[in-house]
Amino acid sequence: MTENLQLFLAPLMALEPSSIFALYVAANASLLLLLAILTVRNRLKNGVSIGDGGQTPMIQAIRAHGNASEYIPIGLVLLLALTMVDAPSWVLHLHGSLLTLGRVMHALGLYHAPGRTVGRFFGINLTWISMLIAIVGIVYYSAN
Repeated sequence: MTENLQLFLAPLMALEPSSIFALYVAANASLLLLLAILTVRNRLKNGVSIGDGGQTPMIQAIRAHGNASEYIPIGLVLLLALTMVDAPSWVLHLHGSLLTLGRVMHALGLYHAPGRTVGRFFGINLTWISMLIAIVGIVYYSAN
């Protein structure tokens, strides 16, 4: 297992910082695009062109996309700042992967069930942890 993990991680750790940044931009932009498509599909299915029509599935789809739209941009700005202060690759990957995993989990939790869900709980916590790691990293690496 450890050997397989090392084989998987080695190419990721060898990426240049700008490629690491681009990788997480692409992953998170893909998530935003998917959530936008699901929202439009929900609109067509439910006959709602503006707003949520008071329908729970519409509210969930809109909020899944909206919440991702609120957190992903600042997460990527933080990743860019980490790249600019020459943070090591493992820090870039730690922030980027926690942000991405957190946003995916949160979107799944919000999209598939109204109210509190495990996905939403872990998703927002992973997102906040990624942001905290990035903030501390930016301060630390910009001072060194």
